[in-house]
Amino acid sequence: MNFEFYPLRFSFVAQDSIYFPAGKPGNILRGAFGTIFKKIACVPECVEARLCEIRAQCAYARIFEPASLGAGPSGLADWPRPFVFRAAHLDASTIAPGQPFYFDLNVFELRNPALAYFVRTFAELARQGLGPRRGRADLASVWQLDHSGHPFPMQDSPPPLSLPLLPRVETVRAIRVEFTTPTELKSGDEIATRPEFPVLFARVRDRISTLRALYGAGPLEIDFKALGQRAAQIRITHCALRQIDVSRRSSRTGQTHSIGGFVGAAEYEGELTEFVPFLEAAYWTGVGRQTVWGKGEIRTSIKT
Repeated sequence: MNFEFYPLRFSFVAQDSIYFPAGKPGNILRGAFGTIFKKIACVPECVEARLCEIRAQCAYARIFEPASLGAGPSGLADWPRPFVFRAAHLDASTIAPGQPFYFDLNVFELRNPALAYFVRTFAELARQGLGPRRGRADLASVWQLDHSGHPFPMQDSPPPLSLPLLPRVETVRAIRVEFTTPTELKSGDEIATRPEFPVLFARVRDRISTLRALYGAGPLEIDFKALGQRAAQIRITHCALRQIDVSRRSSRTGQTHSIGGFVGAAEYEGELTEFVPFLEAAYWTGVGRQTVWGKGEIRTSIKT
């Protein structure tokens, strides 16, 4: 039982000064990516990707505006996008001309990943300009990442990275989870104020299962109810969080939306062995709301 995906790194060299506002690098990249991706991938007469008769064959529709075509998990009229940006390290930074920089992109679409479109789109995006000042850059190289996040040259037909979801051999009784980017977890119809383990694990489990069902090897063959019952036995022993307030303005509607959440760390104790592989996979997928532009990145470490 594995979770597979493509972790990619896009490396650039700045031609102009490039500025990334605080809390917004991932959101800026996602918006510009969608605009240019549509111009490259869609036929000229396409006005609305959701209504397009050939959307099932369109890379843009499948990846940037995915929607149910009658198959997939129930209740998901709008599917989660099969990618997330990792650009928090560019937060509030200014890249000087001639300086290298990078961001990462994790792609979860395995059946037809269209990786060449990502390369073409980011090369054009850099040429046109990044950030509010539209600073130009050159795409210098594209890398894959290994399990530890170390880059190596991307192959022409790269194999996906495979993460095992089966429990470890050794027993795990205590862990620390760091919420490194703003995180929002829904509990019922409300936003949770604390990452209680049953809520955190449920959102991690459901996201991994949904991505795998829609874009990968298929649904996880696990007992969701029993896992949830065992997760309810895990308790928080320490929790230190702070709220990050950031908002974005939609260029399409003109409305302002929050893209903030809590950051910090929580420690948990209990029979955690079977849960750790899912939490480690969530480092790559993100957890909670608005993961596509980098929210909900977590790091899990085992306490001894």
